[in-house]
Amino acid sequence: MRFISYSADDQQGVGIKSDHGYRGLPVAELGGDLQSFLGAENGLAGLAKALTNAPEFALSEVTLLPPIIRPGKILCIGLNYRSHSAESGFEAPEYPAVFARFSNGLVAHGAPIVRPNASDWLDYECELAVVIGKAGRHISAEDALAHVAGYSIFNDGSVRDFQIKSQQWTMGKAFDSTGAFGPELVTGDELPDGCHGLRIRTILNGEVLQDANTADLIFSVPRLIAILSEVMTLDPGDVIVTGTPDGVGAFRKPQLWLQPGDECTIEIERIGSLTNPIVQEAAQ
Repeated sequence: MRFISYSADDQQGVGIKSDHGYRGLPVAELGGDLQSFLGAENGLAGLAKALTNAPEFALSEVTLLPPIIRPGKILCIGLNYRSHSAESGFEAPEYPAVFARFSNGLVAHGAPIVRPNASDWLDYECELAVVIGKAGRHISAEDALAHVAGYSIFNDGSVRDFQIKSQQWTMGKAFDSTGAFGPELVTGDELPDGCHGLRIRTILNGEVLQDANTADLIFSVPRLIAILSEVMTLDPGDVIVTGTPDGVGAFRKPQLWLQPGDECTIEIERIGSLTNPIVQEAAQ
């Protein structure tokens, strides 16, 4: 199943992929948004049933929103591809680097990623996003995938000079409207376990800049869930952004930064593609 969050006629809605487009209903009619169904007794199966006879529409008729609009936690993993650890000059970590993002940074498919006035060093990062569907703490790797609602695509836009200004990365990862997320939440029954073995790419203005496979992840989706849940409860709607492969702009020679007027697409095999234009922040 493939779900979207959207707005139309000043109302937020939830849709499910159909044979000819999507079927959707306003949140007010459904009784909750996509995130609220993740924690419900019947979960996404109940949402799918509620949308069975909903009106059909095309994406051109609505404005997409991030699948989960205000996640309680956005937990990002650094240096989680062997290729990216190598290009960064680090050995593969024995424990993941974890940093936080926040919902004010999220933009949907088609919406602009905003290059801030504070820096020209805006970079792209193609990443697999994991959405938690069932709460848990101390989740074993063997049980981890039962806690996953589905998967999506993330472009972890990174302001590199701010990322290295402090001793941790949060400031470079927390700028407003720099984290693209979507377009769909795809349930695990359509994908290999933990999304292992899927091609992942970044395409900037038609040129492929990152081209890798999720088999190169150092910490797999089940291992990440086990490691993170040792520390904190994972709640429905929490998002784990699993890291990027090699080919980022910061380590190219010469360095390559996102510019206003660029178009950046992230593709993940069997999940889809996420495309965003780049714009400059408005003068303050």
